[in-house]
Amino acid sequence: MPHRPIYLDCNATTPVAPQVLAAMLPFFTDYFGNPSSLNHSYGWEAEAGVTKARAQLAAAINAEPEEIIFTSGATESNNLAIKGVAEAYLATGKHIVTVATEHNAVLDPCRYLETLGFSVTYLPVRADGLIDLQQLSQALRSETILVSVMMANNEIGVIQPIAEIGQMCGDRNILFHTDAAQALGKLPIDVQAMNIHLLSMTAHKLYGPKGIGALYVRRRNPRVQLAPQLHGGGQEKGLRSGTLYTPQIVGFGAATALAISEQSVEGERLRGLRDRLWHHLGKIPSIHLNGHPTQRLPNNLNVSIEGVNGAALLSMLQPDVALSSGSACSSANLAPSHVIKALGRSDELASATLRFGLGRETTQTEIDHVGEIVVRAVRMARKA
Repeated sequence: MPHRPIYLDCNATTPVAPQVLAAMLPFFTDYFGNPSSLNHSYGWEAEAGVTKARAQLAAAINAEPEEIIFTSGATESNNLAIKGVAEAYLATGKHIVTVATEHNAVLDPCRYLETLGFSVTYLPVRADGLIDLQQLSQALRSETILVSVMMANNEIGVIQPIAEIGQMCGDRNILFHTDAAQALGKLPIDVQAMNIHLLSMTAHKLYGPKGIGALYVRRRNPRVQLAPQLHGGGQEKGLRSGTLYTPQIVGFGAATALAISEQSVEGERLRGLRDRLWHHLGKIPSIHLNGHPTQRLPNNLNVSIEGVNGAALLSMLQPDVALSSGSACSSANLAPSHVIKALGRSDELASATLRFGLGRETTQTEIDHVGEIVVRAVRMARKA
């Protein structure tokens, strides 16, 4: 088998864990029924798998199973949350607040709503990637219906003060949505304590299958109303029509339960490896850490390096290391990352950025090896 690169792109996606695959396989073959077919045992078997997964996801975020709506991924969940609230609360107001460093799955729906007459405030971030809570408070209006702030950034890993934001929104009777695609399984999440009304999730960032996600929709205090964005058979309480993809849903539940069981220990291990990698990379002159040094995901390290071309540097690291310069969802776009530029970095620095995403299989030996490879590649690139 040919040599494969050391994989350090776990913020882009992760492999399906063996335990997760084992849980999924019977639902492709033995338990293949439609979970909406409740007149026979085939449907009951499939429904049981969906019910278990719904409970597993709910337990991970301290929600009720009935508050979990399955979607195709975090992008659809974000769209359902933002567009669904905008349409359902049209009579209440037409103002939304979000952040300049959000994923495009949040920014693009907001820009779309602007074409329909909605007003959107895009909050800036400080140099460390965190929002200013006072600026958020000042941005809220009587006609604000939704605040959307991601829990952990997909590029720089920065963790926003979600509980404080939730409290602020709750005090003003404003709905609060957070994109937790990167946070689920890595950070403790409690939608009650954090006063979160809508929360987007996806499976493939935590060793589950691609193509399956979920949206938490609060049912009480307050009961969140959403306008469905897909119409059809009325599945998922009418909020997301379409036959449920049972094997994927089962895999999502299994992956979440596994991640939660390992969260504390694995988080500490990854944090140690991440800091070790930063120690290696810190030997490079004129290197910049992007995002808050400690208030970030344990597996994420994002750096910009002066005097190098980012694309050329990535090519030099192949075939030894697999990583990216930013969001995998926009890697084909050659424009500098909007997230890095929001930190105040120049176009040149934003284009010379590397994102390291560590995972379950990452070892100390690999980290030491990658550190040496990157330091050597930067020296060569600067001499070229």
